[in-house]
Parts: sequence; structure tokens; C-alpha cells
Amino acid sequence: MNICLATYQSVLLLKGGPRTQILETERRLRERGAHVTLFESWNDFSPGAVDLVHIFGANIGTYHLARELHRLGVPLVVTPIFFTRHSKPLVRLVTGVSRRISSLAPGFWSDYGLVAEICSWARAVLPNTSMEADLLVRGMGIPRDRVTVVPNGVDERFWHADPAHFIEKYGVRDFVLNVGHVGPARKNVLRLIDALERINVPSVIIGRSEDNEYARECRRRAERNPRLTLIDALPNDSPLLASAYAAASVFVLPSLFETPGIAALEAGLAGARIVVTKYGGTREYFGDEAVYVEPTAVELIHHGIVTALNREKTDALRTRIRSNYLWTSIADRCLELYQQVLGGR
Repeated sequence: MNICLATYQSVLLLKGGPRTQILETERRLRERGAHVTLFESWNDFSPGAVDLVHIFGANIGTYHLARELHRLGVPLVVTPIFFTRHSKPLVRLVTGVSRRISSLAPGFWSDYGLVAEICSWARAVLPNTSMEADLLVRGMGIPRDRVTVVPNGVDERFWHADPAHFIEKYGVRDFVLNVGHVGPARKNVLRLIDALERINVPSVIIGRSEDNEYARECRRRAERNPRLTLIDALPNDSPLLASAYAAASVFVLPSLFETPGIAALEAGLAGARIVVTKYGGTREYFGDEAVYVEPTAVELIHHGIVTALNREKTDALRTRIRSNYLWTSIADRCLELYQQVLGGR
């Protein structure tokens, strides 16, 4: 089976969860005998050389690629990586209006219209959560029989993470940890920093800091807290990152929404207690083994962290994640769906 994986070009600049998802999917598919390539816009592309293209991210960055592949008749599978806190009726209304306007005035686009059109071209659509699936079906009119939930995954190496490396390097243990980006408003780091000010335990934020006013304000606020350490982004395969997860007492991801946040899966597998946003289908992954917070209120983020710090540490979440969300099982599900799309080839 010849599979091509593709996404938006800026994924290499942004890094983060989508990049991890693509590279881990590539690695695991190769281990299962599939011939896998990553789409390269500067190389000649022969439609007959691949059986299927799997696009990660339904957005303006992948729209033209998806459109041209559709025109060429190349079988498409799409992982949309899409979520919104807007209601399904509103999504349906905006999507419908976008379609009507674009039919009358070609060149008019909306974010929802782009997602809906890309997914309409796909033979299979693979959302990360059932909440995302419901948005696609009921909000955007994607046929339900084309939609199959394939969750995000995690590398089993985080199960074996050793806290000693991070503790030795930074001299801190049993801390509150956040891993992500400092700058995007969705990641909600500023409210997290405010919540950490009144928590009398060490805290660590690991992540690439953007050059914008939000990130600068985050750094200014962080400097007021002597218990808070800011560390630049670490590669996903860094042993130091895995060690940080294992050394943490609580991992907190209070984003405006997540699906579910690969970093939270990694931290949970490494043994940290999890505090996570209640929006985006996170409960589907973590069940009753996490503390869920309303991300728009500093006081509620603070309360969630304190609640998690006072919880007894168990292996229940680690076992849940290891049993259901390893990249090996995710790749198996992808291969099965590819075979269905290709009629058993």
C-alpha cells in the first residue's frame, strides 16, 4: 500500500501536536509494512504512484492541495483537526451561508466553508473525538457513514520516563507543569500564570514563546513569580521532555479547547495528574481520571490545580492511556480504514 501524508506547510514552523501526529503516524505505518511518503511540493507528484493521500488539517493551508487532488481523482482521507465552541446550529448556518455566497461570488471563503468543502471531497473523514465528529456531521453536513473517530495518540516511551534527568538539571521536582506554546490566545497561558501565582509549589512552563504582545505579557507576569520557571521548547523526542513529565506532580492544559492535547496524553502516560480544559472532547480520553476546568476563569483554573495536587496519585490514568491511545493502535486503525477506502486492496 502506497500512502502519502500531507499537511499545511507552516506545520514545520509551528511544530506542536499536528507535527507529532503526522510523524508518528508515518513511523508506525512504515513499521506495519506500508510504503509512506510525505508530500513535498517541490517534487513531481504522479497520481498513479500513490494509492491514497491522507491530509492532516482541513484549513486554508491545505485547501488548494485537497482541491487539486480531488480533481485528479486521487482518493483522499482527511483528519480535519477542527473544533469550535460555537453551537452546531450556528456552524450549520455559517457553513450554509458560505456555500451560497461562494456559489454566487466565487472566491468568497470562510473558515467553516473551507473545512466543509475539504471534508466533502474525502472518502473518509477521521476526527479525533466524537464531539468533533458531531460538529462535522450536524454542523457541516458531512455524511455520517464517511466519518470515523480516530483518536490522537502517544508514544509508549513516556510510560518509561525517568524523572531523574530533569530533577538533576533544574533542581525541581513535584511541580506543576505546562507544555505548549506561549503566545497563541487559545493556549490560555496568561490565565494559567495568574492562577499559579497563588499556588505555593514550584511550577514549570515549557514552550516556544512567540514574538507578540500576549507572549510578552506572559513573560512579564511570569517574572513576578519566583516559583515559576520558563523553559524554551523541547523537541518531542527529547529525553528531557519525557523526564519533565515524569518529575511533575500535576500537568495542566487550560486551553480554550483541546482535542485532547497530545502533551496531556504524554504527561498522563508518564504518571502526572492531569488538569485540562473541559472543552473539545477531553473527557473522552481522560474519563474520570482528570480534573476539568472552565478556562475563562483564573479562579477555576487555580481551584482545579489545587484539587489535583490534593488527589492521590494512582496508575489508573496511565493504564487507560496505555491501553487505548498508543500510536501503534492508532496506526492499525488508520490502515484498516485505508483498506476500506481502497476496497480491500
